[in-house]
Amino acid sequence: MIAATAKKQIKLGAFMRPVSIHTGAWRYPGAFPDANFNFQHLKRFIQKLEAGKFDAFFMADHLAVLNMPVKALKRSHTVTSFEPFTLLSALAAVTERIGLAATASTTYDAPYHIARRFASLDHISGGRAAWNIVTTANPDAALNFNLDEDMDHDERYRRAREFYDVVTGLWDSFADDAFVRDVEAGIYFDPERMHVLDHKGEHLSVRGPLNIARPVQGWPVIIQAGASEAGRQLAAETAEVVFAAGGNLEASKAFYADIHRRMAALGRDPDSLKILPGALVVVGDTDDEARAKRAHLDSLVHYDSGIASLNGMLGYDVSGFDPDGPLPEIPETNASQSARERIVATARRENLTIRQLAARAGSYGGTAFVGTAKTIADEMERWIDQDACDGFNIMFPFLPEGLDDFVEQVIPELQARGRFRREYEGTTLREHLGLRRPPNRFFEGAQQAAAE
Repeated sequence: MIAATAKKQIKLGAFMRPVSIHTGAWRYPGAFPDANFNFQHLKRFIQKLEAGKFDAFFMADHLAVLNMPVKALKRSHTVTSFEPFTLLSALAAVTERIGLAATASTTYDAPYHIARRFASLDHISGGRAAWNIVTTANPDAALNFNLDEDMDHDERYRRAREFYDVVTGLWDSFADDAFVRDVEAGIYFDPERMHVLDHKGEHLSVRGPLNIARPVQGWPVIIQAGASEAGRQLAAETAEVVFAAGGNLEASKAFYADIHRRMAALGRDPDSLKILPGALVVVGDTDDEARAKRAHLDSLVHYDSGIASLNGMLGYDVSGFDPDGPLPEIPETNASQSARERIVATARRENLTIRQLAARAGSYGGTAFVGTAKTIADEMERWIDQDACDGFNIMFPFLPEGLDDFVEQVIPELQARGRFRREYEGTTLREHLGLRRPPNRFFEGAQQAAAE
């Protein structure tokens, strides 16, 4: 008798900073208006997600407040947010299994700080940390870090590639067995099992070693979110999870294939990386009810918020143009290229006005699954089975209802179909995602090379 082929398992992250990507989320009836900046609420959310066996709790980050006009800013629930490491360290203490993913910039931080913080979080959480590598495209952030303008796009990615090498090298400062703690001999660690990085490169000079033991996972899981040419190449070279920009099914299939082609050219196993597009999910008892929820949510977005979001995506201010006219030609800038290209392509393809684009930008215009638990599970399976992704980073439309609906209705539907776990398979995020623990390049890796 031939055994049935196992169904591909869906990986699920929860996009939780902001707690909803949707500008109108905090105004939705029954929503917690302060959900983005209330520790007790966030504690409740992560414990609910862990009960639903989510792989990870994912935090984006922003290094500026004034990234939009004040008339839009005053309507934003993201104007005040917790610093990711502080919050995730606190949440580590009230959870046991769910992964803890934080965004940290390679442009506006030092690799020694990043290596130390993530190593600490990995130890505190028992091996649940992940680093989302971003290069930060925000001119207002530059002004907070002694710069007058953004670093050039390609330069940011070259620095990020070197930054990754330094951080992972620092995580490998000590062999896993370096800390002998021999009380009788009075030897705390074996100096032969410590490596001084002594990195000197184009952008960075870092001596090392890191003053913390090697992380529980060897390295925290590496996440990358760029979709530009440089971002895709960085992902193919370094990432273990790609937080993909939400798009349609065909675009996602093309992105998935492209990343895998790049990995193959580098000799990387495609199974060593999971691609998870962001997806806004609105659950209803009927498809019509779910669509009505989405429509009500979208109606709560003020034009001031929408046009500011659109300008941010474009990296160019179009507020002076006729709102009911077409999108003008958008010049190249140092802003995120993938976001600009996506919104411009949408405008041209659907012949949308600036007002219509602003409404989408403020209400989230990416991948959205709107319907019953069955409808949503059907669509998720379609994406998985057509090699468009390995799972999703779920964006909740409003909280707590939107999160509760997903955990209580969609998760059981996926479990019943054999697509999602009923219990965690291990204790670390790498185990949840099916990722190997990397060898130490200066000890295990060196020994393997010598043996070969």
